[in-house]
Amino acid sequence: MRIARTWRRSARPLGRQAALPWAVLPTVLLLLAPAAAAAQTGGQEGRPPSASANTPTAHYWVYVANEASDEVSRVRFGPEGLEVERNVEVGMLPADIDGAHGVTVSPDGLHWYVSVAHGTPFGEVWKYTTGSDRLAGKAKVGMFPATMAVTPDGQYLFVVNFNLHGNPVPSSVSAIFATGMQELSKIETCVKPHGSAINRAGSRHYSACVGSDLLVEISVEDLSVTRRLLLTPGREGLLDPTGPAVDEQESGSARCKPTWVVVTPDDRWLYVACNGNRELLEIDAGSLSVTRRFPTGIGPYNLAVSPDSRFLVATLKGQQAVAIVDRASGEERLVSTSRPVTHGVVISPDSRYAFVSNEAVSSTRGTLDVIDLRSGELVASAVLGLQPGGIAFWKMEALTSGS
Repeated sequence: MRIARTWRRSARPLGRQAALPWAVLPTVLLLLAPAAAAAQTGGQEGRPPSASANTPTAHYWVYVANEASDEVSRVRFGPEGLEVERNVEVGMLPADIDGAHGVTVSPDGLHWYVSVAHGTPFGEVWKYTTGSDRLAGKAKVGMFPATMAVTPDGQYLFVVNFNLHGNPVPSSVSAIFATGMQELSKIETCVKPHGSAINRAGSRHYSACVGSDLLVEISVEDLSVTRRLLLTPGREGLLDPTGPAVDEQESGSARCKPTWVVVTPDDRWLYVACNGNRELLEIDAGSLSVTRRFPTGIGPYNLAVSPDSRFLVATLKGQQAVAIVDRASGEERLVSTSRPVTHGVVISPDSRYAFVSNEAVSSTRGTLDVIDLRSGELVASAVLGLQPGGIAFWKMEALTSGS
């Protein structure tokens, strides 16, 4: 198992611009980052971690969507290792790939949702009960629904309609009444919206716009766009919230291409992954101004902030690695993953483990990795289906005597 742990980079103060790399090559589905050669995993998949400081003291469960095999895996991690407990088939067309893309879990842990991207013609969001994994409802949304977020009270679900295969025209965010699985509104935002986050107050929804270089803020109460922040390097600033979407060609060669946004537990800060500019941006949630820049490796894609607010974790889709950034110092550690095309990441409630999905290449099955954030080590890995992507944390249970 190859582990790369180096303290090389630190955050840049506002005002210093990152060196701009050559354009990042596209992947099969999201056309954003290069696909690396298949990795050697050293036969570590499924093996339990050795008895050491890395041995977990609880059981953890996550759901992972396997986009190219139309199934969602429920996976458990504990002292005995990483185990796929169940694979749930998702899809409408037996002869085609429907694309189980994004997945999220309700705040009460009673339901999970998956976006079915390749609809006819539109996509859908499916609702399941956790544990039994039985279908509980569906809602039709827009073209190629991708990532999702649920309000803290569990009543509303927001999904971005990425519109991957359509013309570069403004798309939308669908607001869904989660109890009855009814779409309430399609809120027009930008070209290729991606990433979906709601603050802890439940008042604001945030998404990034790959094709428009924007961060978009939506009022949960009014279901309307309240603010837009242009993220193009050297041109960052607030735009008219009701103005036209920024055309992909107008932004020039120096582009952020934001793919993800997360909110810190105190709602004070936002972090955005600039997939095209090898940067993570720290943004003041009050003023929507960029305050710090974190240089990264190739293709930063998904982000997660640890519940204790100490770490910012970014998947590097073009580098087969995960970047663990100390938010206070800005220092970064790189951890190699078990497969290339590293995709999604979630962090356990105790801030100890990062769970990372890896798509892999071609017909190679992808993996789920577990990284110990304290030691910066990959401690477990399991083989999943084809193209694991979206990932959501379900629950954590402390060990009982004899377990």
